[in-house]
Amino acid sequence: MRMNKTAILLVAMTMLGTLISGCGGANETPNTKSGTNEHQTQSQVVQPLSETYFIFDTIVNVKIYDNRATKQNLEDVEALLKDIDQKINRQLEGSEIYKVNENSGIAAVQVSEETYNLVAKAMDYAKRTNGMFDPAIGNLVSLWNIGHEGAHVPEPEEIAEAQKLCDYRKIELNEANHEIYLQEKGMSIDLGSIGKGYAADKIYEYLADQGFNSAIIDLGGNVYAMGQKPGNLPWNIGIQDPDQERGNPIGTIKVEDKTIVTSGIYERFFIEDGKLYQHILDPRTGYPVDNGISSVTIVTNSSTNADALSTTLFVLGIEDGLKFIENTEDTEALFISKDKKLFASSGFKEMLNKTNDSYEFDN
Repeated sequence: MRMNKTAILLVAMTMLGTLISGCGGANETPNTKSGTNEHQTQSQVVQPLSETYFIFDTIVNVKIYDNRATKQNLEDVEALLKDIDQKINRQLEGSEIYKVNENSGIAAVQVSEETYNLVAKAMDYAKRTNGMFDPAIGNLVSLWNIGHEGAHVPEPEEIAEAQKLCDYRKIELNEANHEIYLQEKGMSIDLGSIGKGYAADKIYEYLADQGFNSAIIDLGGNVYAMGQKPGNLPWNIGIQDPDQERGNPIGTIKVEDKTIVTSGIYERFFIEDGKLYQHILDPRTGYPVDNGISSVTIVTNSSTNADALSTTLFVLGIEDGLKFIENTEDTEALFISKDKKLFASSGFKEMLNKTNDSYEFDN
């Protein structure tokens, strides 16, 4: 099922309203944080400067809590997003990843250091999970086309054919020249499971370079809560109820300078013959993951890592996913099952202020 831009904007406005209320709200009159705002007094009010963009097939909202922020900063963020899109969007003709895929089985393609490093990061997760996270999954993504018009269940033969070209081990990286080579003709890299997180990190870096230290960066649910909320307070972020519309949390967590990324079956899906098919694909089967999980939420310091981890843990499942996350430094995770059970890493369980009694911890 494909959402047009108007529909997406309506969903985004709902999301943003929830985020605002979770973070204190636009009606608050919080004090500014001392430090980079040393010329402001604690009694001065910070009027957030915000902008909404449509890119990566999603709504992006950036809200800067600093009275020094200007329209130019928001224009710089837009230019940054467009630059990333021009590099890693496999469907954008002329992008670096598009060129890599076009030259599969033919020749290595030199890309920017940024694109190379992102593919290398994706490859690292592929190796750590023995291919459960696979950046060479582009053919399967195109075949299912979930989230777009015409999505349907492919024939088993089509899935088998696409799977033959989904193998991260056939991606060659040349670090010295920042070259990427796909060994088989027709292979396709897809960075959809890591790209939004990467963009959030780049926006964070830009804002930090400008001297800002309080902002909310939201890329379709990939949230980076930069620094503290004005007034030296933690951000209060809602954890979405996967069975409800956006804006209905199961609880909240308080964070400072953390990214919160969720992958859920409610994000992109279609229904055929009464069965829901969500967008996270299992490279082993070629089908959408169907393991009883409704959503996975990651809290950590890098949105790139969080984006990759939310997908990785969704595919790994609850038991193996919790083992994986307990061995990942400075990272916490929460699984929500379809039968309303919560499975959390030790740190996440302590953070969560559960507000919905329909959900109970099972570990």
